[in-house]
Amino acid sequence: MHDVLIRNALVLDGNDRPGRHGDVAVRDGRIVAVGAVDGGARQVIDAGGRALAPGFIDVHTHDDLEVLRNPGMASKLSQGVTTVVVGNCGISASPVRIRGEVPDPMNLLGEAGDFRYADFASYRQAVEAARPAVNVAALVGHTALRQNHMDRLDRAATAGEIEAMRTQLRASLAQGALGLSSGLAYGSAFHAPSAEVAELARELPHGGLYATHLRDEFGGILAALDEAFDAARAPQAAVRVSHLKCAGIDNWGRSREVLHRLDAASGSQDVACDCYPYAASASTLDLKQVTDAYDILVTWSEPEPAQGGRLLADIAADWGVTLLQAAVRLQPAGAVYHCMDENDVRRILAHPLTMIGSDGLPRDPRPHPRLWGTFPRVLGHYARDQALFPLHTAVHKMTGLPASRFALGARGGIHPGGCADLVLFDPARVRDTASFHDPVRAAEGIDAVWVNGQLAYDGSEVVARAGRFIAPGS
Repeated sequence: MHDVLIRNALVLDGNDRPGRHGDVAVRDGRIVAVGAVDGGARQVIDAGGRALAPGFIDVHTHDDLEVLRNPGMASKLSQGVTTVVVGNCGISASPVRIRGEVPDPMNLLGEAGDFRYADFASYRQAVEAARPAVNVAALVGHTALRQNHMDRLDRAATAGEIEAMRTQLRASLAQGALGLSSGLAYGSAFHAPSAEVAELARELPHGGLYATHLRDEFGGILAALDEAFDAARAPQAAVRVSHLKCAGIDNWGRSREVLHRLDAASGSQDVACDCYPYAASASTLDLKQVTDAYDILVTWSEPEPAQGGRLLADIAADWGVTLLQAAVRLQPAGAVYHCMDENDVRRILAHPLTMIGSDGLPRDPRPHPRLWGTFPRVLGHYARDQALFPLHTAVHKMTGLPASRFALGARGGIHPGGCADLVLFDPARVRDTASFHDPVRAAEGIDAVWVNGQLAYDGSEVVARAGRFIAPGS
């Protein structure tokens, strides 16, 4: 007797090959049979030819504290996401001790009182106790380590500070962290020289993970890529370039050049990247990125909350000031930057080394639509409507590829013995509905999601929380 038996499905197994029609049986949280399955089950679902895929893996999130605050995680389950990787862009919920104000961009995760996890083990325990609806794997942020051990962040760390950071990173890795992340474009880490990052990366084991928001995603992107590859070379760590893009109008059209550099590095190192399926980014309102070359949508502002949801240019015009003066007055604030070219986005998405990551910001009162729409947008808009790649390739970029590249063990595939994280969806109907002006909207066409063998989303609401903490290889 199986726990779950899904019959008559187009099984997309995560291995970048066309689907096959068959059945999938689940027992005790694992897949036990695939193909023509005999026997009964406590729950039998007739898929009616709809697609059954491994649960999607969101490799680039900022859900560190969201999985504790709102463990139902509807924004992710409603997309078919069953596993999130947190701790990206150099900012993580642990190991962290906050003194005074939370440095930017760690304030994207929460306020000072939300950071209660002085060591990685305590964060892991909190996730396990909260039992969120999705599985959680976590990186340790370089900026988080810097603010733990430095009196100010606008300088390089001393040898003693680097050693203290290395000690804390070493302990975190032993307690189940996936690896190290950095966000070198941000003011809180920009002043860290390459050598500081490379010294921290030496703590990574052979094949360990170094994920990086590059120091420059604009004109200096090639040098920033080389810096990332160099940091991981000595420990022979794997490099994961976060939200790869060609930002800024002067940088548009350079994706071929950028991807060539990625390909060249892959000949001697383990390198890959993630990308979200939109030609606009989102973060805090960065004065360095203020320009009239493209639209900047202000999503929130602490001193001027009424300006959330308006273009920076319109705000500046109303106030009779320059764009930069308006941005200063709005601080601290968040923004969406329409800074990319669609052709570059398509080229990066289609590249074989590219995985899918949402980079969603769950605390933003007007989040970028990627928070709710990333994965169905890839399946519906890019795979089905634009034919950028086949459906099975889209699924591979969300499942088998990230599972292997992020050491997530038996997840990311449909095969006997694999973890029963599954999503049933309609390839003809699946689509994102979230928009820049109406961003908190669930996708259509995601009909059921199982996490560790339990039905977690029934197509309209979260019905169970069965997520687990995932340490490397588990």
